[in-house]
Amino acid sequence: MPVTPHIEKHFTATATVRDIVIGMADGLTVPFALAAGLSGAVASSGLVVTAGLAEIAAGSIAMGLGGYLVAKTDLEHYASERLRELRETQHIPEREAEEVSEIFRGYGLRDEQIAPLIETLQANPTQWVDFMMRFELGLEEPDPTRARISAWTIALSYVVGGLIPLLPYMVFSDIHTALWWSVAVTPVALFVFGYVKSGFTGVPPWRGGFQTVLVGGLAAAAAFGIARLLG
Repeated sequence: MPVTPHIEKHFTATATVRDIVIGMADGLTVPFALAAGLSGAVASSGLVVTAGLAEIAAGSIAMGLGGYLVAKTDLEHYASERLRELRETQHIPEREAEEVSEIFRGYGLRDEQIAPLIETLQANPTQWVDFMMRFELGLEEPDPTRARISAWTIALSYVVGGLIPLLPYMVFSDIHTALWWSVAVTPVALFVFGYVKSGFTGVPPWRGGFQTVLVGGLAAAAAFGIARLLG
């Protein structure tokens, strides 16, 4: 009988999707709230567009720098923890060996089964440290290029998201018409964004789309209310 090969497919771009979500979610809600808030205070769509573009520029830079610093901090934290584990395996190997034993006992292994595993790890200090980083501290080695990629991903996602609610103000000269089109377009964009994002993360697309509309809509409504209140 022919045997069908077992192929497992796992989604591995979680960090990238997270960055896109962060950038797009903020980009769709913050410029929308700003533009909607200004719609009641100014009479020109051009002023809203100018203010919106300025906010998108500032927001994308700030969000991108934030993503860069977070990724850079993760890399530095991993490096410092790895150095500490390396020193501990060199200076207090007995204590580290006992920590390895505790980890394996948590998986149901007996001491006579654990002993050869510890000997194997001790024979290769690099793998021993890798094991401790992964199973004791729960840390995966970050991609050295992650900080730069994260910054650009978040910043560009913010720009794309921010231009969507601002586009009606670029098309319509009447500010009230532009406002209603922006109100109509933004939830649709949120739904499409949530629908597509769910396809990558394994969440049912329709549920993901409606959840994104709900969360993004609440955030936009809150920001819009504050903007109008202050205006």
